[in-house]
Amino acid sequence: QVQLVESGGGLVQPGGSLRLFCKASGSIVSTYAMGWYRQAPGKQRELVAHIYSIGLTNYAESVKGRFTIARDIATDTLCLQMISLKLEDTAIYYCNTNPPLSYWGEGTLVTVSS
Repeated sequence: QVQLVESGGGLVQPGGSLRLFCKASGSIVSTYAMGWYRQAPGKQRELVAHIYSIGLTNYAESVKGRFTIARDIATDTLCLQMISLKLEDTAIYYCNTNPPLSYWGEGTLVTVSS
C-alpha cells in the first residue's frame, strides 16, 4: 500500500524559510517523477515544483527562484526548500508522483504570517 508522509511545515514570518520533507513507501521517490503540490484555503490544489526521474526540475512561476525541490535516493526522501516565503505561500503542502496517484497523504501545513 502506498504511503506518503509529509512533514516540516509550521508557522513562519514573511521572508522566512522552511524545509519540507516527504517520505514515501517503496522506492517511489527514486523511481518516479515527483511533485510538491499545495492547496490554499478556498483554492484548488496546484503543482508548485516537479522533479523528473532523471533529476531535471520545474517550478511554478509563483515560486521560481524561491523554492528548490530535491530528492535523496538513498533514503527515498523528497524535499522542498522554501526561502523568502510570502503570505500567499500559506497552504497545505503535499507530495505525490506527477501525474499524481489517486492516494494523497495528509500534507503539512505551512502558515506564513506576521
